[in-house]
Amino acid sequence: MTATPASDGSPSITWVVTTEAEPWVSKQAPALGAPTGMPDIILRTDAPQQPIEGFGASFNELGWTSLAALSQADRDEVMRELFAPGVGANLGLCRMPLGANDFSRDWYSYDEVDGDFALEHFSIEHDHETLVPFIRAARQHQPELRLWASPWSPPTWMKTNGHYAAAMPHLAFSTVENGLKPEQVGHEGTDMFVQDDAYLAAYAEYFGRFIDAYRELGIPIGMVMPQNEFNSAQVFPSCTWTPEGLARFLRHLGPAMAERDVEVFLGTLERADDTMVTAVLGDEIAAPFVRGVGAQWHGKGAVPFLHHDHPELRLYQTEQECGDGRNDWRFARYAWTLMKHFFDNGARAYMYWNISLAAGGVSRWGWAQNSLVTVRAGDDAEAATFTWNHEYYLLKHVSHFVQAGAHVVKALSYTGWENELVFVNPDGSTVIVIHNDSAVEQTLNILVGDAVFAPTLPADSFSTFILSA
Repeated sequence: MTATPASDGSPSITWVVTTEAEPWVSKQAPALGAPTGMPDIILRTDAPQQPIEGFGASFNELGWTSLAALSQADRDEVMRELFAPGVGANLGLCRMPLGANDFSRDWYSYDEVDGDFALEHFSIEHDHETLVPFIRAARQHQPELRLWASPWSPPTWMKTNGHYAAAMPHLAFSTVENGLKPEQVGHEGTDMFVQDDAYLAAYAEYFGRFIDAYRELGIPIGMVMPQNEFNSAQVFPSCTWTPEGLARFLRHLGPAMAERDVEVFLGTLERADDTMVTAVLGDEIAAPFVRGVGAQWHGKGAVPFLHHDHPELRLYQTEQECGDGRNDWRFARYAWTLMKHFFDNGARAYMYWNISLAAGGVSRWGWAQNSLVTVRAGDDAEAATFTWNHEYYLLKHVSHFVQAGAHVVKALSYTGWENELVFVNPDGSTVIVIHNDSAVEQTLNILVGDAVFAPTLPADSFSTFILSA
């Protein structure tokens, strides 16, 4: 990357551009000068918004099994690019499942022995094949990696239907079988977890045993959410909860996590309905344990209201929408709109979903999804290879430059330019990320303080400008 020299003491400017054909290209930025007319973008650096806690992705089993096909050298290269500070994406705040998720090899929990309320058979042995080496590989490059966890389903014996799933296979997953019977189907707005104190207490201890077991491995987990998409009945591991049921569980989970100095967020919310959160917060016993809210997918519709009505709660975007396995430029453009929406509405952290998948990206339950990295299997003569996808470069355009502790900054435009994100880092540098979504190049006048610079953005491109302090 090339920085514009600033011999007069004004900020130097670094500029990097990504297009569909050419990712991560350094360009010479124009120098700062005096304004001569109406700027297109005016930075409101005098009005900092929410702080940024970090960027990340999720550790899941198919992520590790795909990377395991690579040579050790290539796998190390991928992990270094993702996690090593100052190298690539700078991922430092990541998610992991508590038991099986939808991109596990298959269903499992840490205790499938019916009625084992004492959790005598609890074990994370399964994770030693995939999740533990995956996380350790990341921590080799980022020892300060922060982790949070959520389950997709409790052990089956804790559920009213006795099964890990909540929905029958449907047309989109027509070739997939999950063994669910029609009478076991779950429904949104119901509690599929047995609402009995003995079960709720045992499940809270289940979380505690998980935290303890990973700590014994030298892997601290700093926060948990009680359920992935607590409103969604899915063909893969899932469990619906009502807000009242979640509040009952939080009365047990909150103290168990407080004993271990682990935070509790409410989530992950996957409906545009902020009342699902406020109903839980109405429980005077459960509410004090809730430190934040995690939202994903349709939960984005609730985020503006939660940010406005509950400024005391930290908001995380917990899962980038996953696409269809094509990893195309069209979806990268859509992914930008999601990122902009969450940061414009108070999000402090942003997490992608799949780090890596085999070509095609198909899960055990039949859903093809996107990933930051695609691994293509080799044959007897050639080793497996990997490719960085468009969405990786999009994420890097923000996460490579925005430091933990940065603040979102609002930008003002009177000329219709509202397609940017702006951050001010703790070191005083300013990061401006802009999407030129038109089919032609565009020249913008960007006002920073009392000076303007005017880059010409390539057609259909993402640009990041870094202005030194």
